[in-house]
Amino acid sequence: MPETRYLPVPDALVGERADAALARMLGLSRTRAADVIEAGGLFQDGRTLGKSDRLADGIVAVDLPEEREAAPEPEVPGGLAILYEDDDVVVVDKPVGVAAHPSPGWTGPTVVGALASAGYRLSQHGPPERQGIVHRLDVGTSGLMVVARSDAAYTHLKRAFKERTVEKIYHAVAQGHLDPTAGTIDAPIGRHPHSDWKFAVVEGGKPSVTHYEVLEMFPAASLVEIHLETGRTHQIRVHMAAMRHPLAGDLTYGADPTLAQRLGLSRQWLHARELAFEHPTQAREVRVTSDYPEDLAAALAILRG
Repeated sequence: MPETRYLPVPDALVGERADAALARMLGLSRTRAADVIEAGGLFQDGRTLGKSDRLADGIVAVDLPEEREAAPEPEVPGGLAILYEDDDVVVVDKPVGVAAHPSPGWTGPTVVGALASAGYRLSQHGPPERQGIVHRLDVGTSGLMVVARSDAAYTHLKRAFKERTVEKIYHAVAQGHLDPTAGTIDAPIGRHPHSDWKFAVVEGGKPSVTHYEVLEMFPAASLVEIHLETGRTHQIRVHMAAMRHPLAGDLTYGADPTLAQRLGLSRQWLHARELAFEHPTQAREVRVTSDYPEDLAAALAILRG
Protein backbone atom coordinates (compact mmCIF):
# COMPACT_ATOMS: atom_id res chain seq x y z
CA MET A 1 0.00 0.00 0.00
CA PRO A 2 1.23 3.53 -0.67
CA GLU A 3 2.47 5.64 2.23
CA THR A 4 0.74 9.03 2.62
CA ARG A 5 2.73 11.98 3.93
CA TYR A 6 1.41 15.44 4.81
CA LEU A 7 3.97 18.17 4.19
CA PRO A 8 3.88 21.94 4.75
CA VAL A 9 4.84 23.84 1.60
CA PRO A 10 7.96 25.92 2.40
CA ASP A 11 7.61 29.60 1.62
CA ALA A 12 10.40 29.33 -0.95
CA LEU A 13 8.43 26.73 -2.93
CA VAL A 14 5.04 28.47 -3.01
CA GLY A 15 4.24 29.07 -6.68
CA GLU A 16 6.78 26.51 -7.93
CA ARG A 17 5.92 23.70 -10.37
CA ALA A 18 4.65 20.66 -8.51
CA ASP A 19 7.27 18.24 -9.87
CA ALA A 20 10.21 20.54 -9.04
CA ALA A 21 8.81 21.40 -5.62
CA LEU A 22 8.05 17.79 -4.67
CA ALA A 23 11.53 16.70 -5.72
CA ARG A 24 12.98 19.38 -3.47
CA MET A 25 10.72 18.60 -0.52
CA LEU A 26 11.35 14.86 -0.52
CA GLY A 27 14.91 14.71 -1.86
CA LEU A 28 13.78 12.82 -4.98
CA SER A 29 14.95 13.17 -8.55
CA ARG A 30 12.63 15.33 -10.63
CA THR A 31 11.83 12.29 -12.79
CA ARG A 32 10.80 10.25 -9.75
CA ALA A 33 8.70 13.15 -8.43
CA ALA A 34 6.97 13.46 -11.82
CA ASP A 35 6.21 9.72 -11.76
CA VAL A 36 4.53 10.08 -8.34
CA ILE A 37 2.43 13.00 -9.57
CA GLU A 38 1.47 11.33 -12.87
CA ALA A 39 0.24 8.35 -10.83
CA GLY A 40 -2.19 10.72 -9.07
CA GLY A 41 -0.19 10.86 -5.86
CA LEU A 42 -0.11 14.59 -5.05
CA PHE A 43 -3.06 16.48 -3.52
CA GLN A 44 -3.69 19.97 -2.21
CA ASP A 45 -6.96 21.43 -0.96
CA GLY A 46 -8.80 18.28 -2.07
CA ARG A 47 -7.52 18.54 -5.64
CA THR A 48 -5.20 16.14 -7.46
CA LEU A 49 -2.29 18.09 -8.91
CA GLY A 50 -0.54 17.66 -12.23
CA LYS A 51 3.22 18.00 -12.53
CA SER A 52 3.02 21.47 -14.11
CA ASP A 53 0.53 22.84 -11.55
CA ARG A 54 1.84 25.41 -9.10
CA LEU A 55 1.87 24.76 -5.35
CA ALA A 56 -0.15 27.07 -3.13
CA ASP A 57 0.63 27.99 0.46
CA GLY A 58 -0.55 25.32 2.91
CA ILE A 59 -0.26 21.53 3.20
CA VAL A 60 0.13 18.91 0.48
CA ALA A 61 -0.62 15.19 0.76
CA VAL A 62 1.67 12.78 -1.07
CA ASP A 63 0.98 9.10 -1.77
CA LEU A 64 4.34 7.38 -2.11
CA PRO A 65 4.43 3.88 -3.63
CA GLU A 66 6.29 1.15 -1.81
CA GLU A 67 10.01 1.23 -2.53
CA ARG A 68 11.62 -1.60 -4.40
CA GLU A 69 14.81 -2.81 -2.85
CA ALA A 70 17.68 -0.95 -4.50
CA ALA A 71 20.82 -2.68 -5.68
CA PRO A 72 23.55 -2.30 -3.06
CA GLU A 73 26.27 0.25 -3.70
CA PRO A 74 29.87 -0.97 -3.93
CA GLU A 75 31.41 -1.05 -0.47
CA VAL A 76 34.89 -0.71 0.98
CA PRO A 77 36.16 -1.75 4.44
CA GLY A 78 34.69 0.08 7.42
CA GLY A 79 31.17 0.02 5.99
CA LEU A 80 31.75 2.94 3.62
CA ALA A 81 29.83 2.95 0.35
CA ILE A 82 31.30 4.59 -2.74
CA LEU A 83 28.61 6.74 -4.36
CA TYR A 84 30.80 8.50 -6.94
CA GLU A 85 34.40 8.15 -8.08
CA ASP A 86 36.76 9.16 -10.87
CA ASP A 87 40.50 9.83 -11.13
CA ASP A 88 40.24 13.06 -9.14
CA VAL A 89 37.66 12.50 -6.40
CA VAL A 90 35.77 9.85 -4.50
CA VAL A 91 32.52 10.55 -2.65
CA VAL A 92 31.85 8.17 0.22
CA ASP A 93 28.74 7.53 2.30
CA LYS A 94 30.20 7.41 5.81
CA PRO A 95 28.39 5.38 8.47
CA VAL A 96 28.21 6.42 12.11
CA GLY A 97 31.23 5.28 14.12
CA VAL A 98 33.82 6.04 11.44
CA ALA A 99 36.21 8.98 11.81
CA ALA A 100 37.42 11.04 8.86
CA HIS A 101 41.09 10.37 9.62
CA PRO A 102 43.34 9.00 12.39
CA SER A 103 43.76 11.16 15.49
CA PRO A 104 45.26 10.74 18.97
CA GLY A 105 43.15 8.43 21.10
CA TRP A 106 40.97 7.15 18.22
CA THR A 107 41.35 3.42 17.56
CA GLY A 108 38.26 2.84 15.40
CA PRO A 109 37.88 2.79 11.61
CA THR A 110 38.62 5.88 9.48
CA VAL A 111 37.70 7.03 5.99
CA VAL A 112 41.40 7.38 5.08
CA GLY A 113 42.21 3.89 6.36
CA ALA A 114 39.21 2.25 4.68
CA LEU A 115 40.01 3.80 1.30
CA ALA A 116 43.69 2.85 1.61
CA SER A 117 42.70 -0.74 2.45
CA ALA A 118 40.53 -0.82 -0.67
CA GLY A 119 43.48 0.25 -2.82
CA TYR A 120 42.57 3.89 -3.40
CA ARG A 121 45.53 6.20 -3.89
CA LEU A 122 44.74 9.60 -2.40
CA SER A 123 46.29 13.04 -2.77
CA GLN A 124 49.62 13.41 -0.99
CA HIS A 125 48.96 17.05 -0.09
CA GLY A 126 48.31 17.89 3.54
CA PRO A 127 49.40 16.01 6.69
CA PRO A 128 50.22 12.30 6.09
CA GLU A 129 47.40 11.07 8.37
CA ARG A 130 44.87 13.23 6.50
CA GLN A 131 45.68 12.29 2.91
CA GLY A 132 42.93 13.53 0.60
CA ILE A 133 40.78 14.93 3.41
CA VAL A 134 39.33 18.33 2.46
CA HIS A 135 36.47 18.39 5.02
CA ARG A 136 35.22 16.20 7.86
CA LEU A 137 32.13 14.72 9.47
CA ASP A 138 31.94 13.92 13.16
CA VAL A 139 32.30 10.27 14.17
CA GLY A 140 28.65 10.35 15.28
CA THR A 141 27.34 11.87 12.04
CA SER A 142 26.61 9.78 8.95
CA GLY A 143 26.52 10.82 5.31
CA LEU A 144 28.52 12.23 2.44
CA MET A 145 32.18 13.17 2.29
CA VAL A 146 34.29 13.98 -0.76
CA VAL A 147 37.93 12.91 -0.68
CA ALA A 148 40.60 14.14 -3.11
CA ARG A 149 42.45 11.52 -5.12
CA SER A 150 44.63 13.89 -7.16
CA ASP A 151 46.72 16.80 -5.92
CA ALA A 152 44.86 19.13 -8.29
CA ALA A 153 41.56 18.04 -6.75
CA TYR A 154 42.90 18.60 -3.24
CA THR A 155 43.95 22.17 -4.01
CA HIS A 156 40.69 22.96 -5.83
CA LEU A 157 38.41 21.48 -3.15
CA LYS A 158 40.24 23.05 -0.21
CA ARG A 159 39.77 26.42 -1.88
CA ALA A 160 36.11 25.66 -2.67
CA PHE A 161 35.35 24.79 0.96
CA LYS A 162 37.21 27.89 2.17
CA GLU A 163 35.30 30.11 -0.27
CA ARG A 164 32.01 28.37 0.67
CA THR A 165 31.13 27.36 -2.89
CA VAL A 166 30.46 23.73 -1.91
CA GLU A 167 26.77 23.01 -1.25
CA LYS A 168 26.38 20.95 1.92
CA ILE A 169 22.83 19.88 2.76
CA TYR A 170 21.99 18.04 5.97
CA HIS A 171 18.77 16.54 7.24
CA ALA A 172 18.13 16.56 10.97
CA VAL A 173 15.31 15.81 13.37
CA ALA A 174 15.01 18.61 15.91
CA GLN A 175 12.85 18.37 19.00
CA GLY A 176 9.68 20.45 19.00
CA HIS A 177 8.44 22.84 16.30
CA LEU A 178 10.69 25.60 15.02
CA ASP A 179 9.15 29.06 14.76
CA PRO A 180 9.65 30.45 12.19
CA THR A 181 9.72 27.30 10.06
CA ALA A 182 12.56 28.68 7.93
CA GLY A 183 15.35 31.00 8.89
CA THR A 184 19.03 31.65 9.51
CA ILE A 185 21.01 31.21 12.72
CA ASP A 186 23.99 33.56 12.80
CA ALA A 187 25.75 33.02 16.11
CA PRO A 188 29.48 32.59 16.91
CA ILE A 189 30.66 29.19 18.14
CA GLY A 190 33.59 28.40 20.39
CA ARG A 191 34.66 26.00 23.12
CA HIS A 192 32.09 25.52 25.86
CA PRO A 193 33.17 27.59 28.87
CA HIS A 194 32.75 24.66 31.27
CA SER A 195 33.27 21.52 29.11
CA ASP A 196 36.34 21.12 26.90
CA TRP A 197 34.65 18.38 24.87
CA LYS A 198 31.62 20.51 23.98
CA PHE A 199 31.03 23.67 21.96
CA ALA A 200 28.61 26.51 22.50
CA VAL A 201 27.42 29.85 21.21
CA VAL A 202 29.87 32.21 22.91
CA GLU A 203 30.94 35.80 22.59
CA GLY A 204 34.18 35.95 20.63
CA GLY A 205 33.61 32.57 18.96
CA LYS A 206 34.16 31.90 15.28
CA PRO A 207 31.49 33.27 12.90
CA SER A 208 28.96 30.50 12.24
CA VAL A 209 25.93 30.62 9.93
CA THR A 210 23.27 27.92 9.58
CA HIS A 211 20.23 28.12 7.25
CA TYR A 212 17.30 25.83 8.07
CA GLU A 213 13.88 24.94 6.71
CA VAL A 214 11.27 22.60 8.20
CA LEU A 215 10.33 19.78 5.81
CA GLU A 216 7.87 17.83 7.94
CA MET A 217 6.35 18.21 11.41
CA PHE A 218 5.39 15.54 13.93
CA PRO A 219 3.82 15.83 17.39
CA ALA A 220 7.19 15.82 19.18
CA ALA A 221 9.72 16.90 16.56
CA SER A 222 10.43 18.30 13.11
CA LEU A 223 12.38 17.03 10.11
CA VAL A 224 14.60 19.92 9.07
CA GLU A 225 16.78 20.58 6.03
CA ILE A 226 19.93 22.49 6.85
CA HIS A 227 22.37 24.34 4.60
CA LEU A 228 25.70 25.17 6.19
CA GLU A 229 27.34 28.42 5.20
CA THR A 230 30.23 27.77 7.58
CA GLY A 231 31.57 24.45 8.88
CA ARG A 232 32.37 24.69 12.57
CA THR A 233 32.72 21.61 14.76
CA HIS A 234 29.28 20.50 16.02
CA GLN A 235 27.76 23.58 14.32
CA ILE A 236 24.29 22.16 13.61
CA ARG A 237 24.04 20.53 17.02
CA VAL A 238 25.13 23.69 18.83
CA HIS A 239 22.89 26.05 16.86
CA MET A 240 19.81 23.85 17.23
CA ALA A 241 20.44 23.48 20.96
CA ALA A 242 20.84 27.25 21.25
CA MET A 243 17.39 27.59 19.62
CA ARG A 244 16.05 25.22 22.33
CA HIS A 245 15.43 22.58 19.69
CA PRO A 246 18.26 20.07 20.25
CA LEU A 247 18.58 17.24 17.78
CA ALA A 248 16.69 14.09 18.75
CA GLY A 249 19.08 11.66 20.40
CA ASP A 250 21.75 14.29 21.05
CA LEU A 251 22.04 13.86 24.82
CA THR A 252 25.32 15.80 24.84
CA TYR A 253 23.46 18.95 23.84
CA GLY A 254 20.34 18.57 25.93
CA ALA A 255 18.06 16.20 24.01
CA ASP A 256 15.24 14.44 25.86
CA PRO A 257 16.50 10.94 26.81
CA THR A 258 12.93 9.60 26.93
CA LEU A 259 12.32 10.58 23.29
CA ALA A 260 15.71 9.17 22.28
CA GLN A 261 14.81 5.85 23.90
CA ARG A 262 11.38 5.78 22.23
CA LEU A 263 13.00 6.37 18.84
CA GLY A 264 15.78 3.83 19.45
CA LEU A 265 18.47 6.47 18.96
CA SER A 266 21.95 6.09 20.39
CA ARG A 267 23.26 9.21 18.59
CA GLN A 268 21.98 12.48 17.20
CA TRP A 269 19.52 12.32 14.27
CA LEU A 270 21.77 14.08 11.77
CA HIS A 271 22.73 13.01 8.25
CA ALA A 272 24.84 14.67 5.54
CA ARG A 273 22.19 14.17 2.89
CA GLU A 274 23.44 15.97 -0.24
CA LEU A 275 26.78 17.29 -1.49
CA ALA A 276 27.37 19.36 -4.64
CA PHE A 277 30.58 20.88 -5.92
CA GLU A 278 32.29 21.97 -9.13
CA HIS A 279 34.42 19.13 -10.48
CA PRO A 280 38.08 20.06 -9.91
CA THR A 281 39.26 19.35 -13.47
CA GLN A 282 36.07 19.25 -15.56
CA ALA A 283 33.57 22.03 -16.23
CA ARG A 284 30.57 20.35 -14.60
CA GLU A 285 28.78 19.94 -11.29
CA VAL A 286 29.00 16.77 -9.21
CA ARG A 287 25.90 16.29 -7.03
CA VAL A 288 25.41 13.21 -4.83
CA THR A 289 22.54 12.27 -2.50
CA SER A 290 22.63 9.75 0.35
CA ASP A 291 19.71 7.74 1.74
CA TYR A 292 19.05 7.72 5.47
CA PRO A 293 20.84 4.87 7.30
CA GLU A 294 18.75 2.24 9.04
CA ASP A 295 18.77 3.75 12.55
CA LEU A 296 17.66 7.19 11.37
CA ALA A 297 15.06 5.78 8.95
CA ALA A 298 13.61 3.62 11.73
CA ALA A 299 13.37 6.60 14.10
CA LEU A 300 11.66 8.67 11.40
CA ALA A 301 9.15 5.89 10.78
CA ILE A 302 8.24 5.90 14.49
CA LEU A 303 7.70 9.66 14.40
CA ARG A 304 5.47 9.32 11.35
CA GLY A 305 3.47 6.70 13.19
